[in-house]
Amino acid sequence: MTTPNPAAPAARGSDRLARFWRGRAEDAPWVRPAFLGLLTATGLLYLWNLSASGYANSFYSAAVQAGGESWKAFFFGSLDAANAITVDKPPAALWPMALSVRLFGLGSWQILVPEVLMGVASVGVLYAAVRRRFGAGAGLIAGLVLALTPVAALMFRFNNPDALLALLMTVAAYGVLRALEGGPGAVKWLMGAGVAFGFAFLAKTLQAFLILPPLALVYAVCAPGGLGRRIRDLALAGLALLVSAGWWVALVELWPASSRPYVGGSQNNSFLELTFGYNGLGRINGNETGSVGGGGGPGGGAGGGRWGETGIGRMFNDAVGGQISWLLPAALLLLVAGLVVTRRAPRTDTARSAFLVWGGALLITLAVFSFMAGIFHEYYTIALAPYVAALVGMGASVLWEERTRFAASAALAVTAAVTAWWAWTLLGRTPDWLPWLRWTVLVAGAVAALGLLVSGRVDRRLGLAAAGLGLAAGLAGPFAYTLTTVDTGHQGSIVTAGPSGGRGPGGFGGRMPEGSQGGRMPGGFDGQGQGQGQRQGQGQGQSQGRMPGGTPPQGMPQGMPQGGFQGSRGERPGLGGGGGGGMGGLLNGANVGAEAKAALLKDAGSYTWVAATVGAQNAAGYQLATEKPVMAIGGFNGSDPSPTLAQFKQYVAEGKVHYFIGSGEGNGGGPGGPGGNSEISTWVAATFEKTTVGSATFYDLTKEK
Repeated sequence: MTTPNPAAPAARGSDRLARFWRGRAEDAPWVRPAFLGLLTATGLLYLWNLSASGYANSFYSAAVQAGGESWKAFFFGSLDAANAITVDKPPAALWPMALSVRLFGLGSWQILVPEVLMGVASVGVLYAAVRRRFGAGAGLIAGLVLALTPVAALMFRFNNPDALLALLMTVAAYGVLRALEGGPGAVKWLMGAGVAFGFAFLAKTLQAFLILPPLALVYAVCAPGGLGRRIRDLALAGLALLVSAGWWVALVELWPASSRPYVGGSQNNSFLELTFGYNGLGRINGNETGSVGGGGGPGGGAGGGRWGETGIGRMFNDAVGGQISWLLPAALLLLVAGLVVTRRAPRTDTARSAFLVWGGALLITLAVFSFMAGIFHEYYTIALAPYVAALVGMGASVLWEERTRFAASAALAVTAAVTAWWAWTLLGRTPDWLPWLRWTVLVAGAVAALGLLVSGRVDRRLGLAAAGLGLAAGLAGPFAYTLTTVDTGHQGSIVTAGPSGGRGPGGFGGRMPEGSQGGRMPGGFDGQGQGQGQRQGQGQGQSQGRMPGGTPPQGMPQGMPQGGFQGSRGERPGLGGGGGGGMGGLLNGANVGAEAKAALLKDAGSYTWVAATVGAQNAAGYQLATEKPVMAIGGFNGSDPSPTLAQFKQYVAEGKVHYFIGSGEGNGGGPGGPGGNSEISTWVAATFEKTTVGSATFYDLTKEK
């Protein structure tokens, strides 16, 4: 009998660890440690100061809390565990956060850490996609560019659907690239891409399909095999997409409306209406029925609309440029260079196909974002970040391999120079913030460009030094913006990355459930949305100014209510006094004081909803403070026809609702309401006793006048 060796398991474990650290045998020894270091650094960067954002976008955090308590709310994406109404998106982006809350309890980290993990995963998938054809160096550059893109650092630490969408779009592109390599497993990779598209649809509906046409076209033209086989593969991938997205849609549409929550954001309780209306064509033509702007007609035009200036320069303007455009000129230049270098390659060349995949995704998303007349927010541009990063890594690699040719070295030099100049321009928009960085980047970029221009014919070490200097100069600006972003809390329904003042006043949306900071804008609002307390690390803002004359800022829809919007206090739900979030509770959750919380929790078990209030953000603040269901009358901004006055009267008669939270200092719900539910508010005010609890107005629905 052989005597067991107790050291054998430990030895095997040590061997596995060594192989994990070493990576592939054909790789240089530095490759795997560098990749693991990139993932670790990305995770640590995104985790830094994470809790400063509190519940981030209270609108989605309330739905996460509900999903962590009720499986029915989890499935539908309900705003409350009693399932009155859903968020105005499908629920896939809520599911990871809701599972985290169900496992670990309600809290900022429990909600936001899954988003951080999506960011780390996106960097890893992008690295894998780029390195397969262009090498580890190109993959590392791509991953680094993605990690340091300011809007990526913002949204991979925030609880909007955009984080999951960006990850799944990267996964879809990777699947298509693997399928383009051919072989017996190609169709499986393509079907995997279809599944990624399907679940991306369940995160943010039709935005998931923006890049579908160019990716399908590239496969149809460039994949190995005959045309019939390529079409068959695409059909199978389409079927995978349909199944992965359609199962949930079918269940919601077939489910009896009387036993499911109202579909938030729709006017007829239909998810299909929401998909093709407000979340679909409405984003393109500006007819967003149910939005604060009224959705009465196109918001676009030759040069602008209700949601800010449109046109080819939109991604470079004061509002958007600092979020995403740092390396956008470089990506476009390197896309052209890559296609020129591979122009004589065979039809199935995987390098050219990769440029077409990432380039097609970038160009179509860029075009839609630039010219869409409907709701547009700066943070949407996270969708561009993986495409920009991939093109920078791939293009730099291709030109580096060709650097002995003057045209290639000149292209590298021009790219470095243009990138440095554009960073100098962007940094000039915040002249009082790190003024030394602006000129350092410009000088370093100029030196790098000169070195790259001559290095191909002089010395390889000089070329490496110039390339490293050029990369550092190109990333210095976004890195600084990213550090500022992760060091600052972000809350509410409109969020932006970078230093305060690093954006213009545009892009301030109307319905805006997807996430913005509760912040100040001109005349009492600051574009960043953090009050002084947050800047000092206290997590509570202190600014609550009003816009002069009640005039909406540039980029806010012209149909917005006039008369002065109150700015967000920036406080996290459950902290501080009563009152609503920014813009009368439209942009951030209500601030719930101890008195209000105690009143809601008293006899809470006797009611289905401890309270009802107009607007989801107001409801979210009270729900997150008490962890009890609060009915959001009218959905996000109070304009959804749910519940009707008759339905609400029945709920009250059955003793299901304890309080109606009306108007108070800083509170946007209440008689009149911000949306189409004024009948309920008026009936409540005329029928029930009013009392002031803290700084909020409560109507006890069990006590008539």
